[in-house]
Amino acid sequence: MSRPTDFAITRDALTGSDVEPTYAGVLSFLRRKYSRDLAGVDVAVTGVPFDLAVSNRSGARLGPRAIRAASSNLAWGKVNHWGFDPFEQLAVVDYGDCGFDSSCPQEVPDVIENHITNILNQDTATLTLGGDHFITYPIIKAYAKKFGPLSLIHFDAHYDTWNDSKGTIDHGTMFYHAVQEGLIDPSRSIQIGMRTSIDDTIGFQVLDAHWVHTHGVEAVVEAIRNRIGDHPSYLTFDIDCLDPSYAPGTGTPVIGGLTSYQAQRILRGLEGINLVGMDQVEVAPAYDNAEITALAAASLALDMLCIYAKRLNK
Repeated sequence: MSRPTDFAITRDALTGSDVEPTYAGVLSFLRRKYSRDLAGVDVAVTGVPFDLAVSNRSGARLGPRAIRAASSNLAWGKVNHWGFDPFEQLAVVDYGDCGFDSSCPQEVPDVIENHITNILNQDTATLTLGGDHFITYPIIKAYAKKFGPLSLIHFDAHYDTWNDSKGTIDHGTMFYHAVQEGLIDPSRSIQIGMRTSIDDTIGFQVLDAHWVHTHGVEAVVEAIRNRIGDHPSYLTFDIDCLDPSYAPGTGTPVIGGLTSYQAQRILRGLEGINLVGMDQVEVAPAYDNAEITALAAASLALDMLCIYAKRLNK
């Protein structure tokens, strides 16, 4: 007896889940329908395969594809811990990737910003798959136009707030520019998992990896909640926040990071926050082993959707 497959293109309803073989079928994020029609859509998952801003190893342009492939193993229904299927509560489509001309890098930030703006203008939120971390900067530009200065919840090994000249395209300085331009309110923002050094945190609260390991998950969750309150928040997760033993497939790995379990527990403690947008970045599959980095990224992105579903349906 044959079974329906290729739900990425054959699915009729935007909600609900269907079981499809994990090893077969057209790949979309969590088997959601590929569509550019956003009528009635709560969240559009979109890839930004850009990695021209990296300071070490390239390859994150292949991240969206790898995360989609790994996510096929997760599209089963109710999510562990959450106890519900987010797709029973959210209409989610895979919007495909942002298209740009990589031979004209100076044009790419505006293309990304316009790509996200077009989605937001249709009353749809985004879950963006990167790509290197620079992509968050033009994404936040689009979000700030709609929501004003945002609270940033930033998981990373690196601060990404190095002082820099205006107009540069660098995945280590974009949040400096975002603060200078009033896109982010640092007094309502927090960084988690850092294990590099910087002279000036420019107003962010920082819970570095040592703090996380010493104080524990519950203290991290409490600190995040206290910092952001109910302010519109954007969550960005650089996969190198995880220790390389859990996420080797990334461009600038740093030892001593969070475990995948710690990261999941922190995200799962953020139920009810005013989350307006989210991204998962810096997966570079060429350096991965057995797809564990892509799987971690897909799993954390699924938790982000669950946070959003809880907020939208509380």
